[in-house]
Amino acid sequence: MSTTCIHPVKKQHIQALRDTMDVVNGKWKLVILATLLGRKFRFRELSREIGITPRVLAKELQELEMNRLVKRTVCDTRPITVEYEITPHSQTLTNVVDAMVEWGLLHHETVVGKKRVSVPAEAEG
Repeated sequence: MSTTCIHPVKKQHIQALRDTMDVVNGKWKLVILATLLGRKFRFRELSREIGITPRVLAKELQELEMNRLVKRTVCDTRPITVEYEITPHSQTLTNVVDAMVEWGLLHHETVVGKKRVSVPAEAEG
C-alpha cells in the first residue's frame, strides 16, 4: 500500500515537532491551555474544573508559565488569590487545540461507533 504525504517531512520539521511536544507534552498541559482559552481561573477553581490534583496542577502551571504560555497574577485580596490566564503567545495554539478537539471527536466516533455525547458545563463534575 502506498501512502502519499502532502507535506514532506524535513529534518527541521521533525525538530520543530519535538520542540512543540517538549512544551505541551503530558496528560494535562493542553487540557489546561484549552480550559484557559475560555477565561481566567483561580487556582482551586481551575483544579476543580479540570479534575486535577493541586500538586500536579501547580507543577504543570509552573512549566507553562516558564514557557510563557500562562500568566500568573497574584491578587491583592484577603486571603491572597492567584489567577491564571493564557498569554498572547499561547493564543497561537488555538487552532492546534481546536484541531485536536475535532480529531478527538472523529476518533471517538470511529472507534466507538457513535458520536460523543455533549454534556452541558453546569452538569459536569
